Amino acid sequence: QVQLVESGGGLVQPGGSLRLSCAASGIIFRINAMGWYRQEPGKERELVATITMGGNTNYADSVKGRFFISTDNAKNMVYLQMNSLKAEDTAVYYCNAKYNYNNLDAWGQGTLVTVSS
Repeated sequence: QVQLVESGGGLVQPGGSLRLSCAASGIIFRINAMGWYRQEPGKERELVATITMGGNTNYADSVKGRFFISTDNAKNMVYLQMNSLKAEDTAVYYCNAKYNYNNLDAWGQGTLVTVSS
């Protein structure tokens, strides 16, 4: 199995920046891709950004040009750099890993990001 632990959430003003971190452990050599999702109260969880182990990235249209996903394979970390934050970015952000030949999902516990003045 793969275990994920997020950190870095908090309160930030509109227009500000925040970086989320996710530490992976377990059978990390079987991870195919990692990503960040977010969920607002009463809404479904939505994709924010993903990155494959080959470095290919994918972003939701709402965050393109503002958010950037990256990995540090030596440290088994994945990051989400969030710039020009808006109130509508407020949500619980979850780290995700897809692993094994059948792309099983692993999830972190979530970290709250609040964008407010």
